[in-house]
Parts: sequence; structure tokens; C-alpha cells
Amino acid sequence: MEIKDLFTRQRKYIFTLLSLYVLGYGFTSYQSVFAGLIFGTSLSLFNLWLLARKMNNFGDSVVQGKKVRSLGSMSRLATGALAVIVAMEYPDHINLVFAILGLMTAYIVIMIDFFVQSFQSRK
Repeated sequence: MEIKDLFTRQRKYIFTLLSLYVLGYGFTSYQSVFAGLIFGTSLSLFNLWLLARKMNNFGDSVVQGKKVRSLGSMSRLATGALAVIVAMEYPDHINLVFAILGLMTAYIVIMIDFFVQSFQSRK
């Protein structure tokens, strides 16, 4: 399966989650929780985009026989550090625990998407 197709499908799932988080932010009294989820999930979507872009470049480099670079672990770690720093700077507005949970959203979506696609391919 093409990386672009995977990224497009997973991006739709994350946007659906983000829309639910925005509704939760607007209609509940847990604004800091949902702000943390929104912030962390937005950064998680950015990390997913970086990973998809790096995977495309990685595949192109392998096909062309060029030297293969890293998949960008440092940029993903820096994004995580940014989330923690911002959440700790504004603890009244962004819940740190839920910002970290939001950072893991893309990986959870990737796993769920894998299982769904595996189940559908068996049929």
C-alpha cells in the first residue's frame, strides 16, 4: 500500500478525533483537558506528516541507491519536548498528562488502522 494513501486515511481519523476534542472543549467544563488533547494531537499529526514525508524520501533513496538518512527521531523528540514545555508553562490552560496522551494519538491511530486493514484484507 502506498504511504500517501495510509497517511491520507490516518489523517482523516486524526481530524475526526480533533473535531470531537474541539466539541468537548466547547461544551464541557474540562477545557484544560481538551486543550491538552487538541495540542498534543495536533503535534502528533505534525509528527505523522514528518514520518510520512521521511518514509517517501527513504523509499526514493533506496530505489536510487543513494545513502539513506534517518527517519527523523530527533524532530519527533523535539516536538514532544515542545509539548511538555508549553504545557508546563501554561498549566491552567493545557493539561500536561492529556497533552502527552495527545502526542501518542498518531501511533494509536496507526495501530488501529493496521488492525482494521488486516481484518478487511482477510475478508
